[in-house]
Parts: sequence; structure tokens; C-alpha cells
Amino acid sequence: MIEICNLTKSYGNKKAVDDITFTVEKGEILGFLGPNGAGKSTTMNILTGYISSTSGSVKVDGFDILEEPNEVKKRIGYLPEQPPLYMDMVVSDYLNFVYDLKKLNKAEKLKHIQDIVDIVGIDDVKSRKIGNLSKGYKQRVGLAQALLGNPEVLILDEPTVGLDPKQIIEIRNVIKELGKERTIILSSHILPEVSAVCERVIIINKGKLVAEDTPQNLSHRFTQNSKLQIRVMGNQSDIIDVLKTVPGVKSIVVLGQKETDSFDFEIETTVPLDAEFSKQLFMLCAQKQMPILMQKEIAASLEDIFIHLTATDSQIKQEPYAEENENSGGETDDSDI
Repeated sequence: MIEICNLTKSYGNKKAVDDITFTVEKGEILGFLGPNGAGKSTTMNILTGYISSTSGSVKVDGFDILEEPNEVKKRIGYLPEQPPLYMDMVVSDYLNFVYDLKKLNKAEKLKHIQDIVDIVGIDDVKSRKIGNLSKGYKQRVGLAQALLGNPEVLILDEPTVGLDPKQIIEIRNVIKELGKERTIILSSHILPEVSAVCERVIIINKGKLVAEDTPQNLSHRFTQNSKLQIRVMGNQSDIIDVLKTVPGVKSIVVLGQKETDSFDFEIETTVPLDAEFSKQLFMLCAQKQMPILMQKEIAASLEDIFIHLTATDSQIKQEPYAEENENSGGETDDSDI
């Protein structure tokens, strides 16, 4: 659905986007990540036709953004981080205004706008002034304007920024529902949200693409060792003695007592955490009447991966998963580019 090939955007000697290539399949929800100044907003602005690239190509549904910009724009709905709202307008008047700007079919206007209003859940505020709405409802109105015309592609830049937890869940559910019929590119700094919503993730840093895969595959790639957290009922020292006898156990760390008569442990292994290892662990504990109450693999989170890939070289040497600077080593924020 979307093809980005060797895309580059330069400002003098500085490359905001540096020769990136990726595709987004029809019906896919893609997470587009990077620290401030990485080139995310620049890439999305090129994709929407707001600015032009220095070199490379962008195609949406086979149409080139430079050669047929109007055809591309018909197929894209865009919600920037700051929704393009007129605070003095009533919601219904604003949606009518945007509908006319997009030159959509006037015969279907009333029904189409009402359909979008129902989808994003703003029917109860459509007669209210936008400036008087909560942040969450303003985001919904911004999403509604992006959906007018039923575009095949939605580009959402920080759609939940500034929202409370309840509003975040509501918007996240709307995005999931929209993703059943549309291709979505979601840029967000709320990485658990990306993990929950997106099927695939692209991470860029300093204008370059540094990772591309599913969140699950990225986690496996960046988890250096096989680690397992378990909760076992019994005496702490006796449990440790049993765990030491499990083939493949390299080290055991006591995490403390979490429930009555049980202890949590972190186990590092020299063997894969497969069905055979789990079977041996279970059998040895069961023989000693030490039931396993909880078991989960410890893998690198998307936050760990993001920080590792976007940290400066000095940060990586000091601490692989250290907090990154706000501007990732002095990069200029996209908003300044």
C-alpha cells in the first residue's frame, strides 16, 4: 500500500532523513518510532505531501507523491500531533467545513459525516464549540477530520499525547477498530501503546532506519540471555537446591517473597526455554512437592530496545539500556527542521 524507497531529505549539509526504505502492507498497523530529531515528522510530512523530498520516492497505492500528489492525498488521512482545529467553531460546522475543503460528494455529506461522528464517538458533543471540549474529545474531532472521505491510509502522529489513562484506552480502541479496514502508520512515544496496537515496528535514529520487525521478534533478537522468572511454593533454600539440579540452569537470583509460603526467582539458562526445559523444571519441583505458581520468560521490552538503538555510543558503553537524552545526542527536533 505504501512504498518508501531511498528517501532522503537534506537541509544544507544536514540530512533529516537519510536514505530510508520500507513498505507498509494494506491493512497493517505500523509503529513508526524514533527519538526527537530522528526524522519521524519529516518522513510523515513528505508522505502526506506537505514537504518534498531531496531524493527517493514515495508511492501510495501505486501513485507517486511527486507525480500525482492529488491522488495520494485522496488516499491519506492525517492527524498531526497538534490537530488542525478551529477552536471557535462548533464541531458539526468544523466537520462540514473540512468536508467541503476535501471536495467530497455533496449528496452523501450528511450521512458520511454522521457515520464518522459515530465511529469516533463524538455524537454527544457535535453541537458544542471545539474550544470548550476536553483534550480527549479534541483528539477525537481531529481524528474525525482525518477520516472524512474514508481514506485508505491513516497517519497518526502522537494521537494520545496529553490524554489521561482512560482517554488513551478509548483512543487506542478506536485505532484498533479502524485498523481492521485501513492501513495505519502510528507514531508515538508511549511504547507500551505501540506494542499493544502495532503489528510491526520501524525505528529510525538520526535519519537512518535502525530496526524493522514485529515487537515480538525484536524482543527475541535483543534478549541476550535466556531468563525465566518463576514463583515456587516451599522453603527458600530447599527450592534453590532443587533448581540447581535442573539441567541447563546457569544462575539463580532470589527476587523475594511475593506470596505466603512462596518465593520468586530469576533463572538464567544455557539452554533454550523450550517445552523440554519447562517439563524438567516442573517434574523436579513436583517431585519435591514444590508447586510452581507462576512462570514467565524475561525478554527485552520495546522500551529497552528503543533506548538501546537510539542511545549514543558513549551511553551504550556505560549502560546498554540507559535513559536517552531528550534530543538523542544533540539532534535537532523535527519541529525545528
